[in-house]
Amino acid sequence: MNILKLDERLERIESLLLANKKVLTLEEACDYAGISRSYLYKLTSTGTIPHSKPNGKLIYFEREELEQWLLQNKMFSEVDSGESVKCHSKGSKIS
Repeated sequence: MNILKLDERLERIESLLLANKKVLTLEEACDYAGISRSYLYKLTSTGTIPHSKPNGKLIYFEREELEQWLLQNKMFSEVDSGESVKCHSKGSKIS
């Protein structure tokens, strides 16, 4: 097996393990949310994102709270809101 395939398999295994953790470190939260360390630090310092600092130094995130924060301000498409939308390919309306 070549190195690229091993790297891909390792990344899949790591992501599966990460999805099973309830509490995430700063690094794990960055990977999970897809944001940079500096931006996550900014969000914690302004109190924008829920986090814990049990000893006043290390920052932890509850995965479920992080997911809720990521999904806040959900935007709905016109289809989701029940309005009719024109189909671009044939010009017919979907209700």
